[in-house]
Amino acid sequence: MWLGMLQGGMRTADEARAINVHTVRCLRQRYKETGWTASRPRSGRRRVTTPAQDLYIRTSDLRDKYRMATTVRVTPVTHNPFISAQTVRNRLREAGLRVCRPVVRQVLTRHHRQQHCLWAQNNRRWIRHDWQKVLFTDVSRFCLTRGDGRICQRNVKGMRNEHSKE
Repeated sequence: MWLGMLQGGMRTADEARAINVHTVRCLRQRYKETGWTASRPRSGRRRVTTPAQDLYIRTSDLRDKYRMATTVRVTPVTHNPFISAQTVRNRLREAGLRVCRPVVRQVLTRHHRQQHCLWAQNNRRWIRHDWQKVLFTDVSRFCLTRGDGRICQRNVKGMRNEHSKE
């Protein structure tokens, strides 16, 4: 739109006012120098992966949430042998996928189990009237085995880890 105004001979201030943008002067100057308005190449490292490879990394990770970045890195070797595990992590982070470790909870010991069985045996003859006096407020979760946190899972931000060991 503004290019037509430029070619029509309109002033920069009038163009900026017409399209409500104050950067018209920079665009105008870039068009006069290069003949096009796209951004110039910027300094910095170029991306190693293509958009198709980025999509492959995201979809392969969503198919297998427990796969590590090093194994995802090895899979597209035929396409790009120079991709690193850190690049895979960066692409997954850009896609909104983050690593979640399983929740580590208190482990039930043999003593806990014995106390639980003893309590159940003592109260097994309770009737409804007795149970109405009890208020269960403990919402703690316990693990039967210790979760060492080695198995990681990637989730979309805001999603809970539904398959954690509890």
